[in-house]
Amino acid sequence: MERQTLHDEMEAARLTFVRLAAGAGHAELRRRSSGTRWTNRQLLFHMVLGYLIIRALGNLVRLFSRLPRSASRRFAAVLNAATPLFDQINYVGSWAGGQALTPARMCRLLDRTVAALHRRLDVESERDLARGMHYPTRWDPFFHDFMTLAEVYHFPTQHFDFHRRQLTLGVASAPEQGPESGS
Repeated sequence: MERQTLHDEMEAARLTFVRLAAGAGHAELRRRSSGTRWTNRQLLFHMVLGYLIIRALGNLVRLFSRLPRSASRRFAAVLNAATPLFDQINYVGSWAGGQALTPARMCRLLDRTVAALHRRLDVESERDLARGMHYPTRWDPFFHDFMTLAEVYHFPTQHFDFHRRQLTLGVASAPEQGPESGS
């Protein structure tokens, strides 16, 4: 995966998030999302959370890629076994984050997080981006059995795009405008 592609997709998601959050009224934010137990506001936080966890996931790749592959395979198996607990923590964490943070604060948090990811991505070597480890495939549909660091950088945008389609905000389904939207 090209480094610039990763930069571009993170930036596009960040701008889309700002548009979604800024365009949502109080009633829309309280409305249930489609296909989740979260409200739109809680789901928006969950979408930010996808970017927040990348530093930790990257650190795991940096550690486990230096160990025998069997170490990350065993680690992923343990995490897969803990999926019910993870699901509960994931739900409650996003519920709480969505309750605690206003959409404006979520935007600022995402801005800072994506800026930090851009800086980190810029200093990653090609060798580091090619390093990888096994992941718990039961935790998220975008986790693959083995993922490189470049794929880990791509994960939050896949996660974001998937959950964006579950929002029931009026602006969520509106098509993007402009040449950078890919339309």
